[in-house]
Amino acid sequence: MPAYEIGRLLRAGTTGFIAGCSVSQFETPAFGALVRAPLGNGYQVYGLIYDIHIDDDGLVRQLVTAENISAEVMHDNRERRIVPVEMSVLAVGYEQDGKIFHLLPPRPPLSLDVIYLCDEADLKRFTTAGRFGYFRHILRAKDAPIGEILAAHLQQAGAAQNPQWKESATQELITLLRDDYPTLMSVLGALGEVL
Repeated sequence: MPAYEIGRLLRAGTTGFIAGCSVSQFETPAFGALVRAPLGNGYQVYGLIYDIHIDDDGLVRQLVTAENISAEVMHDNRERRIVPVEMSVLAVGYEQDGKIFHLLPPRPPLSLDVIYLCDEADLKRFTTAGRFGYFRHILRAKDAPIGEILAAHLQQAGAAQNPQWKESATQELITLLRDDYPTLMSVLGALGEVL
């Protein structure tokens, strides 16, 4: 399957990055999706989309208050919009020379690097490398909806895995959150919607 480009990097740090795409590219990226940013020399960074943000611009502010906006104006604004759709991505691991690590990447992607959506083979390779070590990055994300990210990710990754994978992932989350009852209940509540 060919790699599916979903955007380009706007800004980055060690724990995550922001990618932007035009509205016309916005059909594929989804909340909780695993993405990757190949940086060359056998190195790439993996992350999970935890927020999708669409800013307004001056024209949208004016159109919102207008009466009877024509379909042509709506289409023009959506297809030719110059303000990008922004996707916040939580770094959950990296690959170096064919080996996947569930650690924070040694260096983040650079501005304008291409971000790709991971296909089922990528999902399977990433989620079976190690023993759910990347969960700790998700559980530390204080500004992100942890339960919903995990539920969306387990639903998407579970489709690429064997049936026992979701059960093992859920058991690992229960173990990791055994001393944090409020977060555990929030995560299990969200997982209950998809398992």
